[in-house]
Amino acid sequence: MLTKDKIQVSSKGSLIKEKLGAYVELLKFKLSLLVAVSGIFGYAMAAGTNSTWLGGFVVGLGALLVTGASNTLNQVMEIEYDKLMKRTENRPLPTGKLNSIEATVYAILIGSLGIVLMGLYFNLAAALLSVIALLSYAFVYTPMKRISPIAVFIGAIPGALPPLIGWVAVTGELGIGGIILFIFQFFWQFPHFWAIAWLAEEDYKKAGFKMMPSSAGKTPFSAFLIFIYAFSLVPLTWFAWQTELVGLWGAIGLVIAGILFSVPAWMLYRTMEKKFARQVMFASFAYLPLIQLVFLFG
Repeated sequence: MLTKDKIQVSSKGSLIKEKLGAYVELLKFKLSLLVAVSGIFGYAMAAGTNSTWLGGFVVGLGALLVTGASNTLNQVMEIEYDKLMKRTENRPLPTGKLNSIEATVYAILIGSLGIVLMGLYFNLAAALLSVIALLSYAFVYTPMKRISPIAVFIGAIPGALPPLIGWVAVTGELGIGGIILFIFQFFWQFPHFWAIAWLAEEDYKKAGFKMMPSSAGKTPFSAFLIFIYAFSLVPLTWFAWQTELVGLWGAIGLVIAGILFSVPAWMLYRTMEKKFARQVMFASFAYLPLIQLVFLFG
């Protein structure tokens, strides 16, 4: 028979479990993990055979914490807008599982821990780039989403920093290799996020977010830009090859990946059908880890 005390203990345990789950949810764990992998990728590219499991782990953990803090601050600033959109209405802050003070303190703690970790284990340059990534995402990209479509361009900068941070963690300085890795991830983000915006346009309109390349929304111009940015990844291969980041077979692999990524983007432009925007989105999910493997082994 359950006593009153046992019921209270059980209730407290459930509440703690719910709180912890909400804190993990604030991280946007799958997205943060993708960023962490990009950081580890940049580290492995720079370190080569000198890579260590511990070094890769520290880079990945630092990137995960800083990205999680950025995502959390983004949600704190967008509570009222998240309530308006179906895709975000069940997040911890709109539902009241956590309040904005709890989320802000959490973001400061994990963000600071990630930055300090990068600075102490690696170097000041890697820590500084982590700070830039966090601040630009939370305090420039986030408010700009309701002001201008240029928000995607701004957001692509912190989104492309993880492989460069991983590179700088090893070398202590910006190098041509790290910059090329940054450029690939920078250009990749445009078709990726615009495809998502195409699919979620109605939701974004409810919150006043201007995420499409054209303020008019789903236009041939928007579709053409999605194709152009996807296809731009093909000629970028020349720089990776010339700087010997990849060999001949690696360069061929990058070209093939870029062409395959561009096909659904071209079909979206030709037909303006929603199914091709979905294909661009899924192709973008496959493209990034694929080229990272090509860079590492090609």
